[in-house]
Amino acid sequence: MAKTNDVLSIEQPQPQPQPQPQTQRAPDLILKFRDKVFTSRTLIIPGSGRSLPVAKDCVEVSVSDEQAVSYLKAHQEFEPME
Repeated sequence: MAKTNDVLSIEQPQPQPQPQPQTQRAPDLILKFRDKVFTSRTLIIPGSGRSLPVAKDCVEVSVSDEQAVSYLKAHQEFEPME
């Protein structure tokens, strides 16, 4: 009679993946411009067709939105607010 070899396999616990630290994203800074002519209107940026709303004589854009910032800085009807 042949003997069978019973092999016990002991499973090692799998290490739990460490959670990846979430990088804190810096809040997007907002620039405000005062509309010196109108209290409300919709601006259309030439070339892209994007719109920027003016409300209460103010328009807000992200610092990272270079196209909108350069448009507003070049336009005589807008001045930066502090």
